[in-house]
Amino acid sequence: MPATATSDTRVRLIDAAADLIAAAPGEDFSLRAVCDAVGVKMPTLYHFFGSKQGLIDAVVERGFDLYLGEKTAMESSGDPIQDLRTGWDAHVAFGLANPGFYTLMYGKVRPGYSPAAQSRPSEILLSLTTRAADQGRLVVPPEQAAAHVLVTNIGVTLQQIILATADPELSAAVREGTIAAITGTGAQQRTPLAAAVEIAAAHPDVLGRAETQLLVAWLSKLGERTPETA
Repeated sequence: MPATATSDTRVRLIDAAADLIAAAPGEDFSLRAVCDAVGVKMPTLYHFFGSKQGLIDAVVERGFDLYLGEKTAMESSGDPIQDLRTGWDAHVAFGLANPGFYTLMYGKVRPGYSPAAQSRPSEILLSLTTRAADQGRLVVPPEQAAAHVLVTNIGVTLQQIILATADPELSAAVREGTIAAITGTGAQQRTPLAAAVEIAAAHPDVLGRAETQLLVAWLSKLGERTPETA
């Protein structure tokens, strides 16, 4: 069989499995149904994936490819905290639009196992929290901040998938609570400079992107030189 035909059959099997999963998120699916959809015999599926879990892993990989494709197409605001907000909203939107993929990517738990593809978006998230830490805007290590954002983002997304109802107000409230926790900018801890930085970063459209980046840099520098009390 030519290599192109082989590759095409593998992709079609992954797509068929993804379609079945999306049609009934969280439920089991039949390998026979996958084969019937593509018009191949069961040995062909086992040739490509080895087992049902092998096929599931391939679908998960495809899901992360789609997710990362959307994330890399997003334009950075230039501010890591604002980019965390944008990334949070994009994460929730992807989950609601692709519940079949998402429940496999983040909802299927096997103790001690983490899909290799899961590390890719985690690396993007860590790069943002590391930049924020370098700017002196975190009160926790960047690794802890990234983990905090990820687990709360997943929880909010899965909750909306389970209820089959989008809840943007809940998502925004949890998002801002999470950011306040990792930046120390909650109502009780917030200093005037920190408040100004976060307000500017959260609303880059008011001054313009370039002007907002410059203002944040100036205020952050000023905060390094003149420690404040709440």
